[in-house]
Amino acid sequence: MIKNKDEIINTLNNGGVIAFVTDTVWGLGCLPDNKNAVKRIYQIKKREAQKPLILMSNDIYHLLNYVKPIPKTGQQLIKKYFPGALTIVTEKSENTPDYITSNMLTVGIRVPDNETFKQICEIIPGHVLATTSANLSHQPAAKTYEQAIGNMTGLADLIIGDYNHKAKGIESTVVGVIGDEIRIFRQGAITPEL
Repeated sequence: MIKNKDEIINTLNNGGVIAFVTDTVWGLGCLPDNKNAVKRIYQIKKREAQKPLILMSNDIYHLLNYVKPIPKTGQQLIKKYFPGALTIVTEKSENTPDYITSNMLTVGIRVPDNETFKQICEIIPGHVLATTSANLSHQPAAKTYEQAIGNMTGLADLIIGDYNHKAKGIESTVVGVIGDEIRIFRQGAITPEL
């Protein structure tokens, strides 16, 4: 059970950036409606402005607000692979700010299968984080708590322990779903099949 719940909530509410475990690799995240916090993620990572963040939650229900109705193919993938190591890129709704998606019309959504991550999402306002991996751009993603500490000490405002729910170390597969078409943008931990 996560110990420092108040600290996590206060950090995020005050525009902070947190590092946390997921089922794949370690993540870096903030509340999606805080533009300055999102900007800080880009500064921390030295990330190119044209690379969007993705939205993650403990439940697909919390993410539906941020996207247009998901095509049938996308719904089938969600049924089969959420929670899990699949990121689905689909059309965003007007609730997703352009500063998260690098002005693209799509957004990536994911529900990681990790107990510690789920507990973080359950307690935070809105239950959704704007996220990316916890590393500097073009460097390997952190796969362990020790690597996250090494990458993010002095950069992230809070690095949350994994409470023994460790990352598997392989990044999520990223698929685009436009209409009935599926396109694999990044091959990761799973190979999606309908």
